[in-house]
Amino acid sequence: MGGYYGARLAQHGADVHFLFRSDYSAVRSKGLVVQSHDGDFTLPPERVRAYDDPQKMPAVDLLIVALKTTSNDQLASLVSPLLKPGTMILTLQNGLGNEELLADQFGAERVLGGLAFVCINRIAPGVIRHTDHGLIRLGDFTGPTSSTPRARAISDLFNASGIRCEVLDDLRYGRWEKLVWNVPFNGLGAALDLPTGRILATEDGRRLVAQLMGEVIATAQAIGVALPGSVIRNQIERTPTMGDYRTSMQIDRQENRPMEVEAILGRPLGVARSMGVSTPALEWLYRLVRLVNSGKANIGLRNEKILH
Repeated sequence: MGGYYGARLAQHGADVHFLFRSDYSAVRSKGLVVQSHDGDFTLPPERVRAYDDPQKMPAVDLLIVALKTTSNDQLASLVSPLLKPGTMILTLQNGLGNEELLADQFGAERVLGGLAFVCINRIAPGVIRHTDHGLIRLGDFTGPTSSTPRARAISDLFNASGIRCEVLDDLRYGRWEKLVWNVPFNGLGAALDLPTGRILATEDGRRLVAQLMGEVIATAQAIGVALPGSVIRNQIERTPTMGDYRTSMQIDRQENRPMEVEAILGRPLGVARSMGVSTPALEWLYRLVRLVNSGKANIGLRNEKILH
């Protein structure tokens, strides 16, 4: 995800510095390739400011965090070298708790949260396939509303780079609205190893998706985030345009990588339990996906204390 959005920004002239891990050598030799339904493009090696060590990077004005939440224990070493007075940190990560974690470590005044609605996969080192969507919705973590001048300035930067972006008046609303989609499709994709189209192909699948969505909405409403029931219909109706899309958690399962179980499933479940909201489908799904995840390396279950 960071490669795609960073490539779009660089394509349109922004001074982007990329921190790569496994793709570093491929990008240094061949550049960054984007196969997109909006038009393919390649950034040649000389146009990609690529690094494999944050200590070698300059301090930045805007730091975009696209790290999987399973690696959040590395944030201090990755982010700290890139900060200077006034550096803004925008997290595009999935699930709950990421803004709070960044605020605790680096100061709430730096932090913005973003929601990326994009169908994207890495198909080879340095090669990204973008098949649908791409909208980013973002807001300022500190409020009181999320529509601050700096949020609007970042939105303008994205829109000028061919990335549709909207500013949220309420970041919490946007975060929980995205969970309405992420909980069933990432969760069921991980549990059943099924893409979105297969999940919605039967009446049983659609009912289970709707039940999970309803439980997320009920949890959000319990903490004052007033999501309407119509979100369920809207989310289900827009999903078939993705085809048989493999969510990030399904891909992580297939590639035997740790899955974002806690950020996407565990933390919403913890909120539901703390508020006394009945979420039997989410409870079942969390337990099942955690079981699937249990044999993978570097599993973090630090939030389990909120669930028992």
